[in-house]
Order: sequence, then structure tokens, then C-alpha cells
Amino acid sequence: MDGKDFFGGDPKQATKNLQAEAITKVQVFNDKTEQAKLTGVDDGKKEKTINLELKEEFKKGGFGKVTAAAGPASNGVSPRAEVKGNYNKFNSKHQFSLVGLGNNTNQQGLSREDYQDFRGSNAYNSNQNADFGFSGSFFYYSDSGDEGLGIPVSGRQGVGFSNNAAGGANYNYDTKKKKISGSYYYNQTRIELDAQRNRENILPQGNYTTDEASNQINFNGNHRASLRYEAQLDSSSTLVFLNNTRYGTGNANLFRQQNIIRGVGDTTRNLTSNRSEQDQFAMSNSLIYRLKMKKKGRSFAASATYEVNSNNSSLLLNSVNTYTLANPANRIPNVRQDQFNDVLRSEYKASLQFVEPFAKRFTWETFYNFSLRYDEVDRDVFDLNLGDSRPRNDSLSLYYKNNYIYNRLGSSVRYSYKGLNVSVGAAGQRFTLDGEFARDQTDLNRQSINRVFTTLIPNVNLNFDLKNNRYLYGGYNVNVRIPTSRELQPVVNNSNPLFINKGNPDLLPELGHNVNLGFNYFNPGSFINVYIGVNATKYVNQIVSSQDTDLQTLVTTIMPENISGGRNLGSYLGFGFPLKKTKATLDLNGNLNFGNNPTRINKVLNETRNQNYGAGARLSLTPVEWLTFYANANLNVTNSQFSINTSQNQTYISNNFGGDLTLKLPHDWYINSNLNYRVNRNAVLNFDQRIPILNSSVYHILGKAKRAEIRLSAYDMLNRNVAVSLNRGANYTQSETIQTLARYFTIGLTYNMRGVQAKMRRDGFF
Repeated sequence: MDGKDFFGGDPKQATKNLQAEAITKVQVFNDKTEQAKLTGVDDGKKEKTINLELKEEFKKGGFGKVTAAAGPASNGVSPRAEVKGNYNKFNSKHQFSLVGLGNNTNQQGLSREDYQDFRGSNAYNSNQNADFGFSGSFFYYSDSGDEGLGIPVSGRQGVGFSNNAAGGANYNYDTKKKKISGSYYYNQTRIELDAQRNRENILPQGNYTTDEASNQINFNGNHRASLRYEAQLDSSSTLVFLNNTRYGTGNANLFRQQNIIRGVGDTTRNLTSNRSEQDQFAMSNSLIYRLKMKKKGRSFAASATYEVNSNNSSLLLNSVNTYTLANPANRIPNVRQDQFNDVLRSEYKASLQFVEPFAKRFTWETFYNFSLRYDEVDRDVFDLNLGDSRPRNDSLSLYYKNNYIYNRLGSSVRYSYKGLNVSVGAAGQRFTLDGEFARDQTDLNRQSINRVFTTLIPNVNLNFDLKNNRYLYGGYNVNVRIPTSRELQPVVNNSNPLFINKGNPDLLPELGHNVNLGFNYFNPGSFINVYIGVNATKYVNQIVSSQDTDLQTLVTTIMPENISGGRNLGSYLGFGFPLKKTKATLDLNGNLNFGNNPTRINKVLNETRNQNYGAGARLSLTPVEWLTFYANANLNVTNSQFSINTSQNQTYISNNFGGDLTLKLPHDWYINSNLNYRVNRNAVLNFDQRIPILNSSVYHILGKAKRAEIRLSAYDMLNRNVAVSLNRGANYTQSETIQTLARYFTIGLTYNMRGVQAKMRRDGFF
């Protein structure tokens, strides 16, 4: 909007948030990607861009919206209520906004539209990636388990029963030479989950069943603050500073009953009650400098980042077992423990990038990445015996600290001519781990872990503009997954005494060789679109979770290890065309996916082969202004085969059918009704769930200015809502059912300063 990125790649947001009379000019063109703009090197990728120029009188003002709704107690649950509001004040330089929400209707967090309104022109910024080089090939850690620093955006209805509250303020100062943005946001969620799980476990020596019922109540609250400063120092250089900070607290209460049933009917019953608490602080700071030199295409960039994360948590564990038979060999001890974990993690990162055109059609790019990370973990476990005795459990307690040093140097050459854009390059990376651990922080008898990983990473990228809106793209790259500190350290996690996790100090990095090829076409005259593509991944030293189950007690110990041979192959196809232009459209899609995942089960190599077949269709009917109808069908079949026990091979069926009807009646009355029908089946688990969800609403836009709307809504009118999932792992299949908020009714009022617009057409209804 007015040359600024205001809607985060979603032009439909513009038509929702702006009045038609506010726009003086609309420009549609193929723009370069943000990466190409920053480096001055065309990467061959194009982004269809719409620029909306506003009339002067609409470049300042304010707008806001508030919605409140409530309904009576029904269906065995308490009254439902929700309130949500936002206000925005802006002119050509300043933007200020407030947002707030609260509900007990499972609406968790801001929706994408709410987030866009809240952050304004700084909702989506591209110039804030401080890690330069090949995308998709940069190393990554995956053990943080932390909630992200950014504001969570979902807006979807969650499962279980939750109470949610959130609120915040944002300020943007935006000129051609300087941009400043700051925000504060707080959100909290209390959620209760009642779940039933049925699991069929497959071993080389036979099978057994696990039935589980659990009740869990979780609370999480997070304060978030952010600051972004961007300055155009002169005509050729830019400086960006970023800060994101989060402080969060949380607690969880879990009560779980598990029945482990052997083939002869012998059952071990485990009752576990856990109480956990945690405090967490995280902060990230980045400084990015970019310089475009006088020679066209020559550029330099440098960045520095500092991140810190601390997490202090405690767990009160109480696990009691009972048995139907008196075989003492099947018995496992009861556990009553206090566990404490103090984790400190800090990381310094730096990156350099230089781009040089060395011929009319060639560009040379080189980059360097550096990272120094420090981890320190102090884990203390105490057994709670009868009386006041609290001896320290040395076999479960551990203290360790690690230094990770990462270096990567890479280079590539790009060729660009007449729509063909090809990049070929490679990078060498070296990862060093220097760590030590002991049973206690004061123990001077410490063992060391010293590992060095060196890898060569190739990278090929292709983009070909075939003209007339036809594009061919593809590439080859290698992802490197470094073993996490949690996977490398011999820490024993017994929070679920029947499934014990521990680390493996002999792990190697995992390599994933990825290749993809795709084609897409769109005809703006006939509205016909086609897309097709394939992708494949082959793993070397894949990090998998191997399992060893004690055949007497059926306690499973899970440990990561390296196994090669895993691979995935996927393909997709889509075709959309108008049955009658602007009145009726049909979109068809399909996909085929095949995977082979090796895992060691009780020291026997098991290969789980999955074949997935999917197909979908969407019909859009908008024949007249007062009626819209959408229908969709998605079919999904998955076959799973287990090499250690072919008798457990099975088929999953997951189908979804939907319809959505909206009618506009005289005098600004509207009716909307939608039906979703889900089918989940698995014959081996004897599972067959067919769930129809019917929602309806009647609403009326009030007044000549049309700034208010009153709405009567009915959710899940058939009272059938329940969250169902079918999962499969290396040697198990599992069905899960979670009780979820079902039928309820609300009546609500919305006031919008810009006026309420009834949305007849749907986006992305698939």
C-alpha cells in the first residue's frame, strides 16, 4: 500500500481492510523477491504484486472494531462468552494500535487478520534474516522445545476446553529513511484435556496393547516485547536492529491411567500423577548492515546476533503399579520423586556475505557463518521415601555443560539470461562439540564429550520463466541436522516410567539429500491454472528413535541412533478451471507419497513402509449476488507395512466432506450454514469414527451507516464434536479421542467504525 509491504503477501487482506473509495490507483506487476532486492541479484523468482495508492484524505484517521457474544449453559458445560476488540490510529508516519480478546470458546490467539491489524505496516518484514547463505542448508538445533519469541498467530478453534485471554499495544513510525516499531503483547491459556488412547505395539517377539485414559490441566502465560529499528543511512547502505523478548510461566497437572495388556490377559496397571511448574526467559538481538556498492550488482552484508534462554522447571512425579497376576518378573517399582531442571543457553552468531558480478550474465556470491553456543544444565532428582527422607538419586541426576562452535564457508555462481536463472554452489561446514558431564555440579570427576563433524554441502537452484505465465523450478540441496545436546547427553528422563528416554553420545549428524522439480501455469484470461511437482529425500545417518522393550515388564527405553536407508518420495498435481466464468469454478488436486523409515526394535531392524494416496475437489458456486455455495471432498488412504511383523500391516482411511451455504435476504439479513463430515477408519484398531459438525448463524446489519451487526449462532448443532486422530510410529499404531467443546449457542453484537461488510465469498475453503 503506497509502496509499503502492508498485507504480508495476502492481497485479499487489502480488500477486506480498505474501502473502495479510499483507493486512487491499483498497480499489478511481477516484482522481484525481497532477497533479490536486498542483494541486487535476480534469483529468477517473481512475486505477483499489487500496489494500492490511497487518496490523501484516507492516509490518516482511525478505525476499530469490537465484538461481544454470550450464550447460556448447555450440553453439560458452563455459559459461553467471548469478547474481542481492536483500535488503530494512523497517519502517513505514525500508527498506533490496541488489541484485546477473552473467551471460553477455544479461540486461541490472534487470527492472521487480527495480527495484520495489530502490527500494521510492520506485521511482515523481510529484511530481518541475519543468517546469510544457502537457504535450506543451514544447520539447525531442534531441542529447544521452547515457545517462539514472536506473537502466536492461529485463530483456529482448539481441542479440549480452554479459557483464553490476550492483549497488547503496538506503535510504528514509518518514513522513507527510518522505520521504528515496538510492541508489547500478553497472552494466557488454561486448557483441560480428557483423552482416551488405544495403542497396538509391535515387537519381533509378539504384540501387546496399551490402553490409556488421562486428564491434564495446563496453564501458560507469556509476556512478549519487540523492537525493530531500520535506518537508510544513505542511498546505498541500510542498518537494521531487532529485539524480541519473552518471559513466560506455566504449570501442568497430569493424571494418567495406563493398562498394559499382554496376550495371555496379564495386565499391568500404572497410575501416574505429575505436577510440574516452569519459568522461562528468552531474548534475541540482531544487528544487520547492508551496503550496495557503485558497481551494479556488487553488495556486502554483515550481521551479529546474541540470544539467551533460561528455563527453570520442577516436576513432582508419583507413579504406582498394580498387577492382575502374581508373576513377580513382570513387576516394576513404584516411583515418587522430586525433579528439578535448571537450563541456561546462550549463543553468539555472525554472518558475512559478498556478491560480485563478474560477467554480463554471471554473479559470484560467497558467505561465512559463525556460531558459538553455550549450554549448561543442572538436573537434580530426589526420591521421596516414607517419612522425611529425600535421598538424591544419582542415577537420574546429571550436570553438564557444552560449547558448540559452528563455522560454514560457502560460495556459488549464478547464471541469468532470458528468463533462465541457475545457481550452483557448495559450502564446507565444521561443527565442534566440547562438553563435560558429571552426576553433580560439585563432582570433580567429570567425563568429557568431544566431537567434530565436517561436511560438504552442495546446492543447485533452477528457475525458468517460460513466458506466458508458465514457470519451471527445481533444485538440489542437503540439510544437515546436528545432534542436539539432549540427544547426546546420557540423561535419563523417566517422567513416564513406562517409556524412558535417554541420550546417545555416539550420534553423528544426519544428512538429508533433497531434490525437487515443479511447473505451474496460470491463464489470466480463462482463469485456468495448473501446477505439478515431485520431491524426494534420501537420508544418510538418519537420527531415529530406536526402542528396546523389556519382555517381562514391558517398560520401553527409547534412545536415538543413526541408521541410513530412510527415504521419502512425494508428488502433487492441481488443476482449476471455471465451469462458467465468475459464476462456477472447479478445482481438482491429487498427491502420492511413499516413505521408508528404518528403526531398530529390540535390536531387530524394522522398516516401516507407508504409501499415501490423496485426492480432493472443490466446487465454488457464486451464481448471483445473494447466494454462494461451496462444496469440497478430500479422500486420503494410507497403507502401513511393518517388516518385523507383516500380520500387523494396516490401512488408514481419513476422508473429509464439507459444504457452505450463504444467503443474502432483503433488508440486510443473512443466513449461513456449513456442514463438515469427517470419517476416520482403521480395521486393525477396530476404529470407525464418523463425525458430522453442523454450524449455522443468522445475522442482520443495523443502521444506515451499517456499522453494527447482530448475530445468532449455533455451533455443532448435532452435538457430535470430538477430536479424533489416528497416529502411527515405527512399531505402533494408535487412536486418540479428546473430549472437546460441543454444541453451544451465542448471540453477539459487532460494532465496526468502518462499517460491517457481510462476507459472501469464501477464501481457501478446501
